[in-house]
Amino acid sequence: MKAVKVMAILIGLALIIGVLEYKGIIWHNSIFAMKYKVKGLDVSHYQGDIDWKTVAAKDKYQFVYMKATEGNDYTDDTFEQNWNRAKTNGMLVGAYHFFSARSTGEQQADHFISMVSQEAASLPPVIDIEIALTHDVAVIQHELKAMSGKLEAAYQKKPILYVTYDTYNTYVASGFEDYEIWIRDILKYPALKKKRDWLLWQYCNRGRVEGIDAYVDINVFKGSQAEFNAKFKA
Repeated sequence: MKAVKVMAILIGLALIIGVLEYKGIIWHNSIFAMKYKVKGLDVSHYQGDIDWKTVAAKDKYQFVYMKATEGNDYTDDTFEQNWNRAKTNGMLVGAYHFFSARSTGEQQADHFISMVSQEAASLPPVIDIEIALTHDVAVIQHELKAMSGKLEAAYQKKPILYVTYDTYNTYVASGFEDYEIWIRDILKYPALKKKRDWLLWQYCNRGRVEGIDAYVDINVFKGSQAEFNAKFKA
């Protein structure tokens, strides 16, 4: 009987924790991310009209990446507003591009460059690689490098690659050793093949942040405040 009661209590606790995580009130990965002091957000139109004054006033998040473009013709309709308002309120801003296999890397780079201003005091551009795993690897790698090269020439900053484990292992693990990695792992502490290091870690996809009326992704920088300042604020 005692064992049954213990089991019932454990199941009840698990359900409560599950509900709290689902609602973004707690997030288990926060334990693993706790040691990293520099945090940031990434947003898109899914977050709606963000009150950047409130977000910045909390002084919890130092940087924000916002979706700018996708493919060779789509522009996020909140990008310009997010960029200007976040920057006005003192946040370090950066833009990301959602990579598509349906247009060339150069076409996608041209689209991004046409929408994102070339400002020295901004984060490096990011190429978000979340495509299907069925594409020809050599073709995708060629287009990624073509896009990256054009972005680096335009912004004088080497792009960061945002990856899942699947896209990293399929397209990026080999041939992109000199690129910095932004890894998505909302379940555990990240570990890349060959013990490769990562720069940014998206550890939560259901964050609750005052000033944003929707769940939001939360990230950390792997390093100290001084290292972050030297890398991005110098």
